[in-house]
Amino acid sequence: MIVSSLFSLFLIFTSCKSSDKNMVLDQKMEQDSVIVLKDGKKIPKVYKSDAEWKAELSPEQYNVMREAGTERAFTGKYYNNHEEGRYACSACGIPLFDSKTKFDSGTGWPSFYAPEDPNVVREDKDNKLGYTRTEVLCARCGGHLGHVFNDGPKPTGLRYCINSVCLEFIPDVN
Repeated sequence: MIVSSLFSLFLIFTSCKSSDKNMVLDQKMEQDSVIVLKDGKKIPKVYKSDAEWKAELSPEQYNVMREAGTERAFTGKYYNNHEEGRYACSACGIPLFDSKTKFDSGTGWPSFYAPEDPNVVREDKDNKLGYTRTEVLCARCGGHLGHVFNDGPKPTGLRYCINSVCLEFIPDVN
């Protein structure tokens, strides 16, 4: 009887622990599968194979966004765009930057001092050129967008230097 009771308690205890672990795993999986915007809205992340990205993206988009390439300065279609609107990720469509934060950095790439929502981009260390830079990636699809530097204007002092090929401009409709 005592052995049976102890065994029952053991089963209850281990199932509770297992349930707690499953809940933590479920929360982790949700974190890995959605982006939570500052307004609380959840947007699902996009996961695709290399073959799927190659089929959907142009060769230049694939090179920049999936292989961390860079388009040549002053050649992108948005570096000199002054229209009002939003810039979305050209691979997954999530809005990334607002034209109100765009400025002329003189670098030949579209430059912004802040993303539209801090959770739509993520940053990673990039040591490919022999020194450390901060790479900017789309938080939804993982596409390489460009780099962020600490030489931008107020109010943030940041310069998000983004490849045009990674962006799709959506003009304001007034």
